[in-house]
Amino acid sequence: MFYEFDSKPGVFQMGIPAQDAFPLTQWASICRKAMRDELKTPIVYGDPRGDANLRREISAYLANARGLNCTAEQVVITNGFSGALSLLIKALRFEKQDVWVEDPGYPRTRRALELAGVFPRDCAVDAEGLIVASAREHWPNARAAIVTPGQQAPLGMQMSLSRRMELIDWARQSGAWIIEDDYAGELQLEGRAAPSLAALDSSDRVFHVGTFSKTVGPRLRVGFAVIPRSHISHVSEMAGYLFPAASALTQKALAGFISDGHYLRHLREVKKLYASRKRLVVETLASRAPELMIEEKGALSVRLFLSDHIDDVALAEQLSAAGFSPAPLSLWYASRRQRKGPAPGDYERQ
Repeated sequence: MFYEFDSKPGVFQMGIPAQDAFPLTQWASICRKAMRDELKTPIVYGDPRGDANLRREISAYLANARGLNCTAEQVVITNGFSGALSLLIKALRFEKQDVWVEDPGYPRTRRALELAGVFPRDCAVDAEGLIVASAREHWPNARAAIVTPGQQAPLGMQMSLSRRMELIDWARQSGAWIIEDDYAGELQLEGRAAPSLAALDSSDRVFHVGTFSKTVGPRLRVGFAVIPRSHISHVSEMAGYLFPAASALTQKALAGFISDGHYLRHLREVKKLYASRKRLVVETLASRAPELMIEEKGALSVRLFLSDHIDDVALAEQLSAAGFSPAPLSLWYASRRQRKGPAPGDYERQ
């Protein structure tokens, strides 16, 4: 969280894929073809929901990789996760409503809700994910929940099946909504990625949101939302008038990148690369600083437990001067539980 926009990414900066591992030659070739195709396309407004081919490719990918059977008609292309969140806040009328968010959880999600006039209500997590019973007790009138079930951000665990069903049951009973932020879900380094939360939903209460920021690159600003069938018309209209998809050229290139098989091959390669680099980080830390307690649960993250007298924010600022950008986890906690990094109890049932 200590970096200048458009500057070179720091070592260990969250959310930045390995540029040295990206298939630039294939991407450049596909972009050139997309440019030629775009020049032949009639100069008219495109579908505000996004390029039809890209939406078909995404729906096919989700069915294969995340167990989510959806049609291209349900997919809306957005300007990253923030674009999808803005669309859903407006379409579902969350203004001045309580919305559950995870604690710890993504600070930008919490701040985005505040700026949109929504009341983020911080809910504790444990080894199984968001504690639904506790959230219901503290915030019984919540209109929605925003969760990261594939890999909890930032602690990395997957939401358990029983907790997923409990969350869906709450949404069904209370008429609330669930926004599934598929935070790095496609980058599970061991085994297959867990099925999406939306794949378990039979009551049309879950909106699945994903991006290509951590797999292709954050500068694409391409995300997507999978809309429950009952809300396709309403959300599509909202997208068309207020949040139309941008950059038809980028969408064409991305659709080609997926359809030609480059995207899946890239995912397979970077997962092996990230696993080896993660092992190297853990082994190096263990050998150089054996006094540190290291937690490596979760796919991409490695967390260090700091002594109580160490300020993780101040430490991150010092490291940034040397080109390192680790994330101070105290900033991911709400005021309810300020902490300088995670504690072992975060992985135990509370």
